[in-house]
Amino acid sequence: MKVAVCVKQIPDPADPGALDPETRTLKRDVKLILDESDSYGVEMALQLVDAAGGGEVVLVSMAPNNERSGLSTALAMGAASATLVSDPALVGTDALTTAKILGKIISDQEPDLVIAGSESSDGYTGTVPEQIAGVLGWPSVTAAKAVAIDGSAMKVERQTDAGYDEVECSLPAVISVTAGVVEPRYPSFKGIMAAKSKPVVQMTVADLGMTAAEVGWAGSGQEVVDVTVAPVREAGEKIEDDGEAHLKIIEFLESVKAI
Repeated sequence: MKVAVCVKQIPDPADPGALDPETRTLKRDVKLILDESDSYGVEMALQLVDAAGGGEVVLVSMAPNNERSGLSTALAMGAASATLVSDPALVGTDALTTAKILGKIISDQEPDLVIAGSESSDGYTGTVPEQIAGVLGWPSVTAAKAVAIDGSAMKVERQTDAGYDEVECSLPAVISVTAGVVEPRYPSFKGIMAAKSKPVVQMTVADLGMTAAEVGWAGSGQEVVDVTVAPVREAGEKIEDDGEAHLKIIEFLESVKAI
């Protein structure tokens, strides 16, 4: 069984850096790390391959400056190889174009299953996994909390607010997972050393058969026009219970049309 995992490398949330004053987007010229949300996808992939009795987990990623620190973490966890697209022309690439790029790599890899996090910690669009499925023409199941593979079929417990739905679809398919569905393993020293010799194929936009006009700001359907600081949260109102506090609470709830 072959599972491809979409991995995003992001600035460390503890020190995310600054915004580019011209593009009003996050600067990515710092060391990048594995997005925590994607570590759950890597772990689920490794568990599925183990349950299948064999196979491999491969990584696909897009990052500036040929950055591979985050990929090294995922390789140390147990992934077999990685493909990284890195090109200056990619600056400003939107979610749909990202899906098209990753979809090209995945199509060449011919995996049985693609796993991605529900949304990245630095973008929060929550659309890329479904867009990849659309590009590939494969079934898509979101918010997967448990997955079982039986031949060419897949059974998924899809997390909902009320519990979970049982969903079945054929392979190949794309699933997205949420944080907490599995417990990601810590890379061992042996895994860290082994990761140094695992293949990481680096590609450019031209290698994918695409042009600079199709990616980056030129190919993007969006533009960041303004960024503002979030307002400071104001202190809440305290109500002293004088025997009629419930009336004041009801009055407040009515004022905000909560009741």
